[in-house]
Amino acid sequence: MNIPITAPIKIMVKRVDDVRIHTFISSYEGDNIANATHIIESKNVLVLVDGQFLKPYAKLFREYADSLKKPIARLYLSHRHPDHWFGLGDAFSDVEIYTLQETIDFLKENGEASREDHIPKLGDLAPDSVVIPKNAVKPGIEVVDGVTYIIEKIVDTEIDYGITLKLPELGVYIVQDLIYSGTHLYLTKYLDHWMAQFEDMLTSDYDLFLPGHGEPADKKEVTENLKYLIAAKQAMADGLKDEAFKSFMLKRFPTRQCPAIFNIYLPRLFDGASDF
Repeated sequence: MNIPITAPIKIMVKRVDDVRIHTFISSYEGDNIANATHIIESKNVLVLVDGQFLKPYAKLFREYADSLKKPIARLYLSHRHPDHWFGLGDAFSDVEIYTLQETIDFLKENGEASREDHIPKLGDLAPDSVVIPKNAVKPGIEVVDGVTYIIEKIVDTEIDYGITLKLPELGVYIVQDLIYSGTHLYLTKYLDHWMAQFEDMLTSDYDLFLPGHGEPADKKEVTENLKYLIAAKQAMADGLKDEAFKSFMLKRFPTRQCPAIFNIYLPRLFDGASDF
């Protein structure tokens, strides 16, 4: 794999009173897929979302969080795909991690196998250990340092189950892999239900969406993601698969970045390969 380690993108996304929202994005180059992780910096503490994929970016994300000079109150893990939890072992083993019970169970059963499976491809960029979150979350409302988090469980989209976080006072919706901002999407069999989530976003009161890949998004990018799924669904209905499908999507969406994502999901989408 061609995985250059270059300087990440750091964005101070939004500020409302004592609260600042930060986004940290890994490289778009080579086989990187622009993983985006986030920090909610309130008056006294930090809340993080996801832990990056590759070891160097996980450590740089932790350095960025530490540079804010506030304790990390918790880290929310959105879902079980390794590009979101691999970095926890190298940079956040001392942090309280919150996620769905299904994600905890998956990591207990499959986390080490996933880590070992990636070592031949990632080498020393893979994590040295697997961290199992100890805190299960359920849909509902949590308040951390005066900031309201609406936790929602989302099923059958880019992943079979995961969480999103709404920050209603800030107008911020942390959707992670429901949106790939400016990059090619990791497609699954759940396109119809995923598209319904986009419809809900477009009619919502939120105007800033924090994705799992790429830069912060607005409703225009939500619409572009919806168009992408519509085109993908039609291509599959027309019988395109594997390299023919990839070629069609690359030509249909020439400006979207991170084409390496096709190599990750195509075997699973069309041949039923393991999804971890």
